[in-house]
Amino acid sequence: MDKNYNFSIIEKKIQKFCKNNQNSCNHDNKNKIKNNNFCIMVPPPNITGYLHMGHAFQQTIMDVLIRYYRMSGKNTLLQMGTDHAGIATQMIVERHLLKKEGKNKNLYSRKEFIDKIFDWKKKSESIMFNQIKRLGHLINWDKVRFTLDSDFSIAVRKVFIMLYKDGLIYRKKKLVYWDPKLQTVVSDLEVENRIGNNTMWYIEYLLTYDCNRVKFINKKKIVVATTRPETLLGDTALAVHPDDIRYKKYIGCFVIVPIINRIIPIISDVSIDISKGTGCMKVTPAHDFNDYDIGQRNKLPMINIFTKNAKILNKLNIFDHAGKKTKIFHSFVPEDLRSLDRFVVRKKILLILKTIGLLKKSIVCTNSVPYGDRSGVILEPKLTNQWYLSTKSLSSVAINAVKEKKIVFVPKQYTNMFLSWMNNIQDWCISRQLWWGHQIPVWYDLQDNIYVGENEKSIRQEYSLNKDIILNQDPDVLDTWFSSSLWTFAGLGWPINKKKISMFHPTDILVCGFDIIFFWIARMIMITMHIIKDKHGNSQIPFKTVYVTGLIRDEDGLKMSKSHGNVLDPLDMIDGISLIELIKKRTKNLINNKTSKIVKINTIKNFPNGISTHSVDAVRYTFISLATMSRNINWNMNRLKGYQNFCNKIWHASRFVIKNVKNNIYRKKNIPTLLLDQWIYIKFNNVIKKYHNFIKLFRFDLLSVLLYKFIWNTFCDQYLEMIKPILQFGLDYEKKEIKNTLLNILGSLLLIIHPIMPFITTYIWNILCKLNAEFNSNIFLNSFPQYNIAFCNRYIIEFMSWFKKIISILRCIRVDTRVRHTKLLTVYLKNISFTQRIFLHENNFLLKKIAYLNGLIEIADLDNRSSYIMRVIDNVEIFILIDSQFNINIELNRINRKIISINKKIQEIRFLLLNKNFLNKAPSCFISEKKLLLINLKNSLKKIISQKKDYLKYY
Repeated sequence: MDKNYNFSIIEKKIQKFCKNNQNSCNHDNKNKIKNNNFCIMVPPPNITGYLHMGHAFQQTIMDVLIRYYRMSGKNTLLQMGTDHAGIATQMIVERHLLKKEGKNKNLYSRKEFIDKIFDWKKKSESIMFNQIKRLGHLINWDKVRFTLDSDFSIAVRKVFIMLYKDGLIYRKKKLVYWDPKLQTVVSDLEVENRIGNNTMWYIEYLLTYDCNRVKFINKKKIVVATTRPETLLGDTALAVHPDDIRYKKYIGCFVIVPIINRIIPIISDVSIDISKGTGCMKVTPAHDFNDYDIGQRNKLPMINIFTKNAKILNKLNIFDHAGKKTKIFHSFVPEDLRSLDRFVVRKKILLILKTIGLLKKSIVCTNSVPYGDRSGVILEPKLTNQWYLSTKSLSSVAINAVKEKKIVFVPKQYTNMFLSWMNNIQDWCISRQLWWGHQIPVWYDLQDNIYVGENEKSIRQEYSLNKDIILNQDPDVLDTWFSSSLWTFAGLGWPINKKKISMFHPTDILVCGFDIIFFWIARMIMITMHIIKDKHGNSQIPFKTVYVTGLIRDEDGLKMSKSHGNVLDPLDMIDGISLIELIKKRTKNLINNKTSKIVKINTIKNFPNGISTHSVDAVRYTFISLATMSRNINWNMNRLKGYQNFCNKIWHASRFVIKNVKNNIYRKKNIPTLLLDQWIYIKFNNVIKKYHNFIKLFRFDLLSVLLYKFIWNTFCDQYLEMIKPILQFGLDYEKKEIKNTLLNILGSLLLIIHPIMPFITTYIWNILCKLNAEFNSNIFLNSFPQYNIAFCNRYIIEFMSWFKKIISILRCIRVDTRVRHTKLLTVYLKNISFTQRIFLHENNFLLKKIAYLNGLIEIADLDNRSSYIMRVIDNVEIFILIDSQFNINIELNRINRKIISINKKIQEIRFLLLNKNFLNKAPSCFISEKKLLLINLKNSLKKIISQKKDYLKYY
C-alpha cells in the first residue's frame, strides 16, 4: 500500500476490477433457499437531465442495503430504471428544439417529435448512468428498464384493459386543472397554490321576474363579489345561503348577467359562506371547482368560455349538468371579446362594467392562486372529457394492507399521512393531452363509440368490426404516474417474465422521499394489489416496507432546486469544481437576472474556493450519516471533509496492519488468549450486534456514528497504540496472536464497512487476498460478520476501561513532567476491587509492556519515605514514584493552577448561595445541586492541597 491514500487512482482501478468481474446482483435462483430473495426497485429518475443530491442520497441507501443483505446470504436484486416523465420531458425537449432548430412541436409530425425525444433520452440516460456508476452502485446494467420501452408498454396496455373491463376506468366530462401553456390537464397534486394579493370586484346584477322576459323588479340589483370577472361569461346561476335573511325573498327569482344579458336563476345552497363577500355568489360550474359541485347538486348547466390556450371562444360551449351539449342558453359572445387572452378580456370587461355603471367598487384581498408546477403559469379550471380511474374500492384494499401492517412505513408518522390522504382520495384523472407517453389503448368509431384493446386488429376481431368501420385511436396519453404505478411488477418483466416476478415480488423495501407518498406510493399499492395475485388468488403488495427519507437542503436550509440555482451535482463533490465553474453551472438556465445575482452571492459565501475533490466513499458515508428520521436534511461540507479524513484513517490503519502481518501464518478461527485481543473482539462483537439492529431500524445515522467511533477511537487510537509495545518487545507467541487478531479484525472491519465504502474496502481486501488465501477474491461474496455470544465478557470491558484511564493519566504525567514515553515507571495501586486484582495478577506482564511500566503493584499503604505523584481513578488511588528524571516543578505548577481554578469556582458558588434574590426565585432542586457541588469542590481542594504538601515534604 502506498503511504498516501490516492482515492482517484484507487476508484478507477476498482471500477475496472468490478467491470471485469461482473460484480452485479445475481438472480439465477440456483440452489437458493426458498423466500431468500431480496429486491429493491430503484425509483426511476426522470430523463430530464442529470441526477441531483437527493437521488444520490437515496440510491446510496439502497446500495448499502443491497450489499448488506447480499453479504447476509440473500439472493439480491437492485433493479434500475428510468421514467419517461411525460409533461416534464416534453416541455424540456420542446424548449430544446425551439432553441436548437427554431421549431415548435407542431412543426413536427407526432412520430418525428417522439423520435427527437428518444434521442434526448439516450443522452440524458448516459449522463445519469455515469453518475450512478461513479457512486459504485451494485446494479446489473444489462437489465435496466425504461417506463416507455416495448415490454413496459405491453404491461401498461394490459393493466389499462384489465381495469377498464373491471369497471374501474371510465370517461367523463369533468372539471379539471388545465395548463394553458402546456395545453393539457394536470393532476391536483401537480398544482402549486400560491398565496398573494389580488383584487375583489363588486359587480351588480339586475333582478327580473322570470327567465322568459326582461322585466325588472323596481330596478333592484344584487351585488356579487368576484376575483375573476371574466368568468361572468359562463355564469349559470347566483347562489345564496337558504338562511340568509338578506336574500331569502329573492330565491327563485332571476338576474340578468351583465354584458351578455343571460337570464339566470337565484338558487340556495348550504355551502355558501354568508360572511364572505356579499353573501351572494356567482356560479360558473365550468370554471370553478366549488361552483362545479354546486352545479352538480342543483343540476345547473355548464358553459365553457375558454379555448385550450385560455383565450375567449368565438362561440360558447354549453352543456347540461351531465356533460351533454344543450341549447338552453345562447352561445353568443360579443365580437370585441372574442379570441382575447383571459387577462386581457378581464380588463376589457371591467372597463365595460364601469362604463354601464355596474362596477360598484373594488378592494385588495389575499387569496390562493393555482399555478402549474411545471409550466409556472396560472392554471384554469376547465370542463373537458378525460379518462378516470375509480379509486374507492382500490383505496380500501390499500388502506387495509397498511392497517394490517402488511406494508410498514418507516418512520411511523408517515402511516397517518398516508391513511389521511387515502381516506379522502378522489377519482384519478389518468389522461394527458401530450404526445410523449403511453397512448391510451382506446379507439373510437365515427359515432364516438368506445373500443378498448391491445391494438386495432385485436379490437376488430373482439368486436367483430368490418373494414368499413373507421377507427381512430385516442390521441391522449396516460398520466406518467399511471405507468410508474406498475413499477414493482412491470419493472420485473410482468407479464412476459414470470420468473423474476415469482422470485422477487413482492419487493422488500422502497426508499423514497415523503413528497411522493401521494403521487406514487399510494397509487403503486392500489394498482399492484388489484392486478397482481399470488397462487391462491390473494392480492399481492408491491413492497413490504416503505423507508421515507428526509429532503436534502442546501447549507442555508433551503430546498435544492434548479430554478433556485442551489442544486449540487454529486459528481462535483467527487471530482471537485472551481468557484467560477460552479457559478456558471448554477446560473446556466436561470432566466431572472435578480435570481442569478442572488445565486452568485450565495455560492461565493458557501463555496469561496469552489469544491475540492473527495473520494466516493467519503461522499457515500456523508449521505449515510445524514439519513436521520428528520424531514429536512441540511447538507454540510464540513462533515464531508471529516469523513474524507476518516477514509485516510482507515487507509493508514490498514497499511499498519498489513505491514506488520506480512509473514504471519493466519488462523481464521483462532480463539484469543491475550487480554487485549479478548477486549477488541468483545468490543467488535458489540459493534456487530448494534450494526444489525441499526440496519433493521433504518438508523443509518446511528450506524455511521457507531462505525466511526469504533474504528477511529477504539481500534486505531486505542488497540493499535496499545499493541505497538508488544509487537516490538513481546514474546513470539504474543506477537503471533496479536498479528492474527489484527488480520481477523481488519478483515471483519472491511466487511462491515464495505456496504457504505465499497471502493477503499475492495482495494484493501484485494491486497489481503494476495497475503492469504482465506480471503475470497470478491469482498461482497463473503459472509457478513455475525454476533457471537461467546464474546460478551463485561468484566474484561470494565477492566480495560479502567486500565485505559491509567494509561491516559500516565501519558499526561509524562507530557507534564517531560519524561519520554518509553521511560519505565513504577505504579502503585491502592483500594482496587477483587476483579481488578484478578486481572492485574493474570495480565501483569502484558500490561507492563503496554503502558511501559517497570512495575504495577497493589499496596495497602504507601511508603512515606518516597516521593510520588498521586491520582484517583474510580476511587482507586494511583501513585507514580518520582525519580531524578521527573521535573517536580512542572507538577507543582499544574497543582497550583488547579487550586486557583477550584477556589474560583468555590467563590462563585458561595456568592450565589448568599444572594437572597437567587434563593427566593431558583428551584429548590437547583439550589441543592449547587450546595452539593460546593461540598465536592471543597473535598477536591483538600485532597489536592494535601497532595501538594506531600510533594513539598518528600521531594
